Amino acid sequence: MTADRLERQRLVADVGGTNTRLALFDTQSQEFSDLRVYRNSEYSGLEEIMESWLQDLTTRAPDACCIAVAAPPSDDLVRMSNINWAFSCRDLADRFGFDRVNWLNDFQANAYSLPYLQDADRTVLHQGKARAGGKLAVMGPGTGLGGATLEQVKGQRIATTCEPGHMGLAPGTTEELKLFAQLLPRYGELHAERLVSGPGLLLLYQSLAESSGQAALARTPDQISRAALRDQDHLSREALGMFCALLGSACGDFVLANGAYGGLYLAGGILPAMLDFLRQSTFHQRFCNKGAMHHHLQEVPVYAVTASQPGLLGAAHAPL
Repeated sequence: MTADRLERQRLVADVGGTNTRLALFDTQSQEFSDLRVYRNSEYSGLEEIMESWLQDLTTRAPDACCIAVAAPPSDDLVRMSNINWAFSCRDLADRFGFDRVNWLNDFQANAYSLPYLQDADRTVLHQGKARAGGKLAVMGPGTGLGGATLEQVKGQRIATTCEPGHMGLAPGTTEELKLFAQLLPRYGELHAERLVSGPGLLLLYQSLAESSGQAALARTPDQISRAALRDQDHLSREALGMFCALLGSACGDFVLANGAYGGLYLAGGILPAMLDFLRQSTFHQRFCNKGAMHHHLQEVPVYAVTASQPGLLGAAHAPL
């Protein structure tokens, strides 16, 4: 195997709680091929999926592999957060003959994808004034609230995984203050993903229903979002509006804490369907509403990532 081929071909994977995506990436042509999506419930683990993918591959298997996975930071042994899977990078290399195997957190992969997004892969939420070479932040609600940053260090892009979901969260309105007072005795503290996540949207909705004496008819975050977006239920719209406001507040804190003034990217599966609602909400007002730092945050460009495979794109460009 030539050094050129070693640099050109890599297996890239995006391993989530429900699905796993595998593809072959050619670093010279910048193209993906042999993309396949696997439903995790049909397999015992990542090794079985990789074996199936490699068996179907019609070209020679790559010597390099990069895996984006929803898992907390660790060394060789990776234990996933939302599915009972674990794997060792060294074991994968031994079993499948890889010379190099690297893994990175899913939001770290999202961060590595940012410089390679085309205009069609993102939607502008606030134009701002982009700072050339400025640090970027990516953040997104899903099962939890994940995030990462991307910066240039001596000419090399470095993505750092972060845990914005475990930052503190503060109320910004009288209504939020009442809701926090209602929830604090139950939870002891309210970190960001308690309310800014899929489960958090459901908790907001149920808590607002409880405090107002209304019936909580929706049972899932999807039902709440659909009812709000279709203007079918006032309570759902109120919950989703508060969700957007708290997301803006958490994003502003995240950008300030990391000095990521080059741009904020919102990622994840929840947001693309609600971009019009997000624009009309107080999201950006709350993002900027940080006292003396208001002007600095007003200049930060804000985007929503709409690319179909940002995890694979990040795994394709992450250093091995």
